[in-house]
Amino acid sequence: MAVSVACCGVSFVNAPAKLLQSSSALCFRASSSCKLNPEKKKYTLRVRDEHSSNDGPQPMAFKSSPFGSSQQKKDKKESQPTDLRTDPAKIHDASFLDAVVKVYCTHTAPDYSLPWQKQRQFTSTGSAFMIGDGKLLTNAHCVEHDTQVYFPLLFYFPLFFFFFLTFFLDQVKVKRRGDDRKYVAKVLVRGVDCDIALLSVESEDFWKGAEPLRFGHLPRLQDSVTVVGYPLGGDTISVTKGVVSRIEVTSYAHGSSDLLGIQIDAAINPGNSGGPAFNDQGECIGVAFQVYRSEETENIGYVIPTTVVSHFLTDYERNAKYTGYPCLGVLLQKLENPALRECLKVPTNEGVLVRRVEPTSDASKVLKEGDVIVSFDDLRVGCEGTVPFRSSERIAFRYLISQKFAGDIVELGIIRAGEPKKVQVVLRPRVHLVPYHIDGGQPSYIIIAGLVFTPLSEPLIEEECEDSIGLKLLTKARYSVARFRGEQIVILSQVLANEVNIGYEDMNNQQVLKFNGTHIRNIHHLAHLIDMCNDKYLVFEFEDNYVAVLEREASNSASLCILKDYGIPSERSADLREPYVDPVHDNEALDQGFGDSPVSNLEIGFDGLVWA
Repeated sequence: MAVSVACCGVSFVNAPAKLLQSSSALCFRASSSCKLNPEKKKYTLRVRDEHSSNDGPQPMAFKSSPFGSSQQKKDKKESQPTDLRTDPAKIHDASFLDAVVKVYCTHTAPDYSLPWQKQRQFTSTGSAFMIGDGKLLTNAHCVEHDTQVYFPLLFYFPLFFFFFLTFFLDQVKVKRRGDDRKYVAKVLVRGVDCDIALLSVESEDFWKGAEPLRFGHLPRLQDSVTVVGYPLGGDTISVTKGVVSRIEVTSYAHGSSDLLGIQIDAAINPGNSGGPAFNDQGECIGVAFQVYRSEETENIGYVIPTTVVSHFLTDYERNAKYTGYPCLGVLLQKLENPALRECLKVPTNEGVLVRRVEPTSDASKVLKEGDVIVSFDDLRVGCEGTVPFRSSERIAFRYLISQKFAGDIVELGIIRAGEPKKVQVVLRPRVHLVPYHIDGGQPSYIIIAGLVFTPLSEPLIEEECEDSIGLKLLTKARYSVARFRGEQIVILSQVLANEVNIGYEDMNNQQVLKFNGTHIRNIHHLAHLIDMCNDKYLVFEFEDNYVAVLEREASNSASLCILKDYGIPSERSADLREPYVDPVHDNEALDQGFGDSPVSNLEIGFDGLVWA
C-alpha cells in the first residue's frame, strides 16, 4: 500500500484516539479566505527559469516589487546569494536560514458525525519562512482548523482574564531560529488545493534583522536541493540535502488536486511541512509539503514549486481572497490508438477525446461528447494527453489549465465530425458533488425529532469509515458529478433515540431523496421545505424505497426535548438560518440522473481517462 501524506509534526497529548493510529504523518483539511487590506503593500512573485526555451509553456512571471518592507530596503543593502557549490560549509552561517521559523498550531477540527460540536483539540508543529512585508509562507495543512479566539470575549471577561485566554488559546504561533520567544501569527488566507497558507506577524520585534528569502527558477533534474525546517526529533533547525529526481504534475494529498510538483530524494519528515527548499545559490525553489510512503519505495519527497506559489499569491492579490485553481470540466480519453483516431477523422497523431462534459462547467455550452481537443491556446496537445514543457520535456495537458486563473478565457482547437473548429471556454473551479473540504470549516446539519440530516462529504466518509457509509453511497461519492451548482447528497447521518422516531434507528447513512414528494436539492433546500410545510405529516423518502413519516406537531415538541437531553445548542447550523436561494435555473438539470461516468482526482488515469 502506498500513500502520499502531508508532513506536519503532531503532538498526540490531546489528540483523538483515531489520530494515534497513524502518528507518522497527517493530512489536515480546511479552507478559508480573507480580504486583503488595501493599506498593505501589494506583492507578487517573480519566477525565472534559466533553462527554459521557447519550445513549450514557460513558468509564470509577473511584475513584482521585491519582497520586504521599504524600511528593510533602506537599512540593508541587497546581499549576494550564497553559493553553496563553492563552499558547502557556508550553510552553517548562511543568513537565509534565519528566515525559516517554527510554527506551532492548536487544531480543533469539526466533528462530522456530531456536526453541532468539535473534536478534541490537538497541537502540531511545522515550518514557515519569511517572504517580506510582514508575511510568512507555510502549508495550509499546518494551520488547518486553527483554534479561534474572538475579540468580543473582551466584553464578557475582565481584561486580565482575556489576556489569560489569549496566552493559552492563541491558535498559531511562530518562533525564530535562536530565539526563545513565540510570536502570535494570524492566518490571512489558505489555499487548500495548492496546500499553501499566508501568515502575518504584527510584532515589530519578530522582524528585527529579518531578511526575506529570494525565490529562484524552476530547477532541472539532478540539481542539488537543500530542505530546511523543524522536523520531529529535535527543537533546532534541521538541514537535509538531496537532488531533484522528477518534475511533473503531482497529486497533492491535502487538496486532492493535481498540480506541478518537484520530487526530491532529500529526507522530508513530519514537521518539515512549510519549510523552504534551496538550490546551490541559496535561492528558494519551493516549499516542502508531503512524502510518498510505501513498502516498495524510499526517499520520495515532494516540494511545491515557486510557479505554484506565484499563482497562489497572484490570485490572492487580484481577488482579495483565494479563488482556487480552475478546470476545463471535461472527461478525456487518450487517442494513442490509430484506429480510434481514424474513426474520429483526426488526421494527425494528436488530440484527446471528450468523453463527457460536466453540466456545471462553462465547457458544456460549447463542447460535446465526441469532440477531439487538439490545441489549447494554440499549443498542440499530443495523443497521450501531454504538451511540450521546457526544451526537451513533455508534461500533462492539465498543467496548462493550472497556469490559468478562475474566469480566464482559453481558446481550444477541436475536431468535430472531422471538421476543425475554434471555440472559447471560460475556466471555473470544479464543482464537487461530494466536497473534499467544507467551506467555513463547520458542516451543515438540521435535526428533526432526532433525525440528523447533513450533506455527504469526504471528511464525513473518512470519519464514519467506508464500511458504515455503504457501497451505493460510496459509488455516488466517487463516480458522480453535480448536475447543477449547489447540489448536495443529503443523508440521514444518525437517529437520536426518542419515542417519536422508534423504528428508524437502522436507517443511518441513508440518502434522502424527497420530502413530501419534492426532490431534495441540498441541505438548505430541505430545511426550507420543512419550514414551509403545513401538512400534518413530514414524509421523508430515501433510497431503496425507505420511508420515514413523522407527525409534524409532535415532531416540533419532541425536537425541543431532544436538544436538551443531548446538550445540542441548536436544531440547525447557522448557515441554514439564512434565506434559501434556489440554485437551479434550468429545471432540465433535475431530470438528469447522477453522473454515470467515472470521476478521478487524477486528470490522467491509468485507464487512459483524464479530467481536465
